[in-house]
Amino acid sequence: MAKELTDQILEYLDKHEEACSLLLADIFKKDHQIVIGAIKSLEAIDDLIIVKQITDKRWELTSEGEHIISHGSHESVIYNAIPDDGVSLPEIMQSGPFAKVGFSNALHADWIVIDTSSGTGVVKKKVDSIIDVTQNDLKNLERLTERQKSNYKKRKLVHEIVVKSVQLKKGPNFKTKVEKPETELTAELLMNGAWKDKKFKPYNFAALGATLEVGHLHPLMKVRSEFRKIFLEMGFTEMPTNNFVESSFWNFDALFQPQQHPARDAHDTFYISDPARTTKFPMDYLEKVKKVHSEGGYGSLGYRYDWKIEEAQKNLLRTHTTAVSARMLYKLMQQDEFKPVKYFSIDRVFRNETLDATHLAEFHQVEGVIADYNLSLGDLIGILYEFFKKLGITQLQFKPAYNPYTEPSMEIFCYHEGLKKWIEIGNSGMFRPEMLLPMGLPEDVHVIAWGLSLERPTMIKYGLNNIRDLVGSKVDLQMIYNNPICRLNK
Repeated sequence: MAKELTDQILEYLDKHEEACSLLLADIFKKDHQIVIGAIKSLEAIDDLIIVKQITDKRWELTSEGEHIISHGSHESVIYNAIPDDGVSLPEIMQSGPFAKVGFSNALHADWIVIDTSSGTGVVKKKVDSIIDVTQNDLKNLERLTERQKSNYKKRKLVHEIVVKSVQLKKGPNFKTKVEKPETELTAELLMNGAWKDKKFKPYNFAALGATLEVGHLHPLMKVRSEFRKIFLEMGFTEMPTNNFVESSFWNFDALFQPQQHPARDAHDTFYISDPARTTKFPMDYLEKVKKVHSEGGYGSLGYRYDWKIEEAQKNLLRTHTTAVSARMLYKLMQQDEFKPVKYFSIDRVFRNETLDATHLAEFHQVEGVIADYNLSLGDLIGILYEFFKKLGITQLQFKPAYNPYTEPSMEIFCYHEGLKKWIEIGNSGMFRPEMLLPMGLPEDVHVIAWGLSLERPTMIKYGLNNIRDLVGSKVDLQMIYNNPICRLNK
C-alpha cells in the first residue's frame, strides 16, 4: 500500500511539477499523516524531490461560537426572551444554557435594566431594538481585524488553528519509478551475489538512539549530591542519620532546650504513640543533663525548674538533625581522648507545620559541625564564607539570633540576584557550654555548627515557586525526567 501511494505521488508530481501534501491527501483520499509518511520516504532518496515545510494559520469557531451562529449571541437571546412588561430575574436566568453570561453582557451593553421599584427585581428592556454585532462578526470571520479575532478568542468563541503541511516539487534526480533501497545486507543477498545489483539505504549516523526506560534522580537528590561533594572536599565525615525516631532527651534535653519550650508542643512536634516512650539512656550523662537544666553548673545558673525524666522519655519524629550531632559528640567523648572532628549530615526532619507554598511537614536539613580547640565566632564566619563560596554564593550577611543550644547565634542571609533582595538561607552558632561540658568535652574545645534546608536552594536552582511542585503526590514526573543534573556556580 505504501509503495502504491509513493508511486501515485511521483506520477502526480510528474504531471503538475509541484504539489501540496494537503491537496494530495484530498486527491488520494488518504489521511494527511499517511501522505506525510510517504513523502518522507521519498525525501530519503537523494535529490528525488525537494520538500519545503509550510505552516498555515486560520481561525475557526468553537462549539460556543457555532451555537451563536445558530441561535444568536448570548446577550441577544436574553434581550429577545424579555417580554414587554418585563420578567423576574430568576426566570430570565433559566432562559438558556448561557443565560448568566448573556445577562451580564446585556447589562454591560445597556440593553436591559433591573427595575426594583416593586420590591422585587424585574428585568426590562431598555432599548427598542438591538443589532447582534457578535453574531454578524462570527458569520464573517475573514473580514475581522486581528484585534477583533483576539477579543473573540478571549471569549472562547473562536480559536486559531495551525495547519502544518509540505510543498514538494521535482528534484535534480526526479523519476517516476524508484526501487526501494535495501535496509539490511542479508545472508541470502551475499550467497547469490544479488547485493551487487541492489541499492542500499545509507546509514544515518546522526540519528539518536532509542531512549532507554531508566530511573531518574529527583532534583533534591541532584542538589544533595553536590552538597555532599562539597562537605567531603572540605574534609568532613558524614554522620549516620538513619534513625528518624528520636527520644525527647536527645532531640531537646541534650541540646539544653528546656522542657517547657514551645517547640516541644504537639502543635510543632510529631510525637509517637507506639512505642510512646524509651528508657535506653546513658544514665550518668542523663544525670548531668538533668542537673544543668534544674540546678545549673559549669558556670551556668540553668533553667531552675523541676526536670522530669518522663518528658525526656517521649519518642518523637526528630525535628532537626542536631540531635544526631549531639549523639556523635557524646560518642566522641567515650573514646580515650578528644580528637578534633568535622561532621556533616543531609537527611529528613519532621515538624508539625501548616502546609503552604514554602512549608511541608517534612524537609531535609543540611548540617555542618566542627569541634576543635579554641574555635571562635571568627572561625565560624570564615568557614561559612568558604562553604557558601563553594555553592557559588559570595554575598553574605549575618544577623544575631537566638537558639537554646547555641550562643552566640547568627542567621545567614545571601543576596539573590534573580529576586534582587536578601533572603535567609540558614542558621548558625557556637554550641553552649551547658550542652558540651556534660558530655565530657574539654573546656577549651568549642563546637561551631550551621544548618540550612535542602529544599530552598533546590527550588531556586530549578526555578520552582511552590514546594509542593518539588515534593508530594502531585509532582509532575516529567519535570523530574527533564531537569538537568545540578551544577552549582562555584
